[in-house]
Amino acid sequence: MYTGETMVPSVPSSLALRLGIVLSAIGAAAGIVDDGGMSDKLHILDETPEQLKTWFGDRGLPGYRAAQTRKWIFDRRAADFGEMTDLPAKLRDELYQHFTILSAEVADANVADDGSRKLLLRLHDGQTIECVLLRDDRGNYTACLSTQVGCAMGCVFCASGLDGVARNLTSGEIVEQMMQLQRLLDGDKRISRVVVMGMGEPLANLDSLLAALDVVSARDGFGISARRITISTVGLPKGIRQLARANCQYHLAVSLHAPTDQLRNELVPANRKIGIAAILAAADHYFQQTGRRVTFEYVLLGGVNDRPQHARELVELMQGRPVLVNLIPFNPVPELPYETPSSLSTANFVEILHGGGISVKIRYRKGERIGAACGQLRRRNMS
Repeated sequence: MYTGETMVPSVPSSLALRLGIVLSAIGAAAGIVDDGGMSDKLHILDETPEQLKTWFGDRGLPGYRAAQTRKWIFDRRAADFGEMTDLPAKLRDELYQHFTILSAEVADANVADDGSRKLLLRLHDGQTIECVLLRDDRGNYTACLSTQVGCAMGCVFCASGLDGVARNLTSGEIVEQMMQLQRLLDGDKRISRVVVMGMGEPLANLDSLLAALDVVSARDGFGISARRITISTVGLPKGIRQLARANCQYHLAVSLHAPTDQLRNELVPANRKIGIAAILAAADHYFQQTGRRVTFEYVLLGGVNDRPQHARELVELMQGRPVLVNLIPFNPVPELPYETPSSLSTANFVEILHGGGISVKIRYRKGERIGAACGQLRRRNMS
């Protein structure tokens, strides 16, 4: 089939089977799966400050004990209640009887030469998720977090969705990824940015995500400014509008990957029930409500969506919008047939966007040596 002057390569038929998973899920995107049940002990990271304060109050204890406990967890990186030496021994024992701090175990880990690290976490129910610690050239650290076990969106170039989605993560399970990554850093080193770009569709688990990010941004949590937090979505208009109403000032990144519905339907099957026009309208609404410029992510697939015609169509689509286009050369996945674009095609793509007045950034491919593309480490262990 043709779009303008460019032939659109068809998606391999072996990946078309994933469409069924996507279309059945997208209709009820805000609640596509059930949350997993917890063990007898409660995950203390699922407790809000108010809930924790109530727990202490019900036992006749002063509210400041809740603040002390949170400080040990988020500031001093305590993984065990026994470490909380300024709490009475009896209270530490009672906390141990009722709560767990870290409910997941590190099942696997990879480390790159640049300091990037990827963890595979095994959750309490045996499911596994990934989170990544990225280090930039200035020594700053960014955490990449997951929101679901697997993913139902079915993007054909992403390893996360190859096996569909199992369940949503709780807010505590999202927060715990921050803790697990933070504990990898020595001394006073801290995570300074968060990108919600790991496994899963964040806006399909928005309530849990917002609760987790409240902890990430709170002064008595991780203390990371909302302006240093980015939420990446395949583009669920209802979720984008809900996020706009929350007015949390988070960055919004929309994974577009194609300039036309015809091509995007092939690359992002969820688009078949959404459409680019609805996504752009929701993104425009987000900007109007929050004043935050929206980023549109575009994974460049060699010979698929990286041609001059695609760049010109993208310019037309973005014209007049205060946006940033984030180009991402494809990170190879062994199970998938796509290739990294050539340096020449990437440069030509950037030149056309710049010529059309579009702000462009090329994302550096951090963590390629540790299989940092979503789902790669998880699938390796599943195999």
